[in-house]
Amino acid sequence: MAEEGNVLTNRDGNQPVPNGADTLPVAGIISQYVRDLSVENPKAPESFQWTGAPQMDVQFNIGARKISDEVSEVELKITATAKTEQGVAYIVDLAFCGLVGMRNMAEDQMHMFTYAEAPRILFPFARRVIADAVRDAGFAPLLLDPIDFNGLYVQQLQAKQAAEAGAGANA
Repeated sequence: MAEEGNVLTNRDGNQPVPNGADTLPVAGIISQYVRDLSVENPKAPESFQWTGAPQMDVQFNIGARKISDEVSEVELKITATAKTEQGVAYIVDLAFCGLVGMRNMAEDQMHMFTYAEAPRILFPFARRVIADAVRDAGFAPLLLDPIDFNGLYVQQLQAKQAAEAGAGANA
């Protein structure tokens, strides 16, 4: 049985933690929303008659900005363009955002959550918005393939570290 007055202890068991202290790391999505959605169907109604398979160009970017000490906004920017020999069938441009709350986390953990985990959580919702927008424009829904955000994050981090190591060796 715990000593009287020492009800909770920290992780290593040495220091008492005041009852109700908020010391554990926590992160999660507070809300999500469409900031901007643009759908262009420039050759309608002629484009509905085109029989060639469109060439798809999908561009993707992740951005973030700090709102307060514990809240950041993560933005998934997705642009999908479908082109055929006859011209552009459609362009969908989406800025899908999420407010992310993080508390009691190390800076590197917050960075990874912001640029890897939060986009992983938000992506299925952005994917649905894109699919619905393309369908509503009169075309078959565009179902974007899943993205390995954690793998991309690690890859980008390794590339940055290699570049910094190369710059350090040249200095």
